[in-house]
Amino acid sequence: MAQGLDNHEFSKASFIGLGVMGYPMAGHLAKNGFEVTVYNRTESKAQKWVEEYGGKSAPTPALAAADAQIVFACVGNDDDVRAISTGSDGAFATMAPGTIFVDHTTASAEVARELAAKSAESDIAFLDAPVSGGQAGAENGVLTVMVGGSQETFDKSRPVIDSYARAVGLMGPVGSGQLTKMVNQICIACLVQGLSEGLDFASRCGLDVGKVLEVISKGAAQSWQMENRGHTMDRDEFEFGFAVDWMRKDLGLCLDEARRVKGRLPVTALVDQFYAEVQAMGGGRWDTSSLIRRLRDD
Repeated sequence: MAQGLDNHEFSKASFIGLGVMGYPMAGHLAKNGFEVTVYNRTESKAQKWVEEYGGKSAPTPALAAADAQIVFACVGNDDDVRAISTGSDGAFATMAPGTIFVDHTTASAEVARELAAKSAESDIAFLDAPVSGGQAGAENGVLTVMVGGSQETFDKSRPVIDSYARAVGLMGPVGSGQLTKMVNQICIACLVQGLSEGLDFASRCGLDVGKVLEVISKGAAQSWQMENRGHTMDRDEFEFGFAVDWMRKDLGLCLDEARRVKGRLPVTALVDQFYAEVQAMGGGRWDTSSLIRRLRDD
């Protein structure tokens, strides 16, 4: 039974958005004993989820949220978050005072602050809580969750979020979760480019890339990307994982925010253009490790 049920804070939850991340995340809530109502733009996906996990589906975000004590969302971008929260059939229209809205979408810090202000008008608490760990992390319930909001709302929500997370941290006020996710994406993008260059260099020099990875992954060059993507990069396999299209969306958020705070992201901007080249090659849905493909095709 989930911690959220143990401490009697929540028993009824709603999850809006059943993509590659939201589908298993909502499933973990159900498996941990919460009564879950789901909404998905493609209704057949919601029906499939109900058949697999139980619970209920609803035809609109508003109806999905109507009876929930805590509502989660994981959709595509700023406009999607606005649509499912403040739109004509959005969740805020039916959420009761004292309930909590947790947005797991990777979106802008600006939209997080906007929706926090809007939800406060109806006495709804808001957390921006983007995640890292990819589809595998969501399926295995070991996501990292970066949260922005008040300590009180975080403390109430934490036991529920723990249903699908390995690490959950309150990073600061609303918007801080999204800003932390931007840091995460900046680091990943630049690291993958370095890994791509290293592995392509090893191959051109006639080295056994598998052996190279085995050795250097035990030293200072080790990273999650090297451990989990190095060998698939060597085998030219990219039909899985976090898509290039989504990384470019995220890097756009990073670059916009950098301009706002007068920060400099020269390497991030360059890697973003490299990802644009991968998209032009037809790799928009390839894993982000496909950066190495543009080196091989030169």
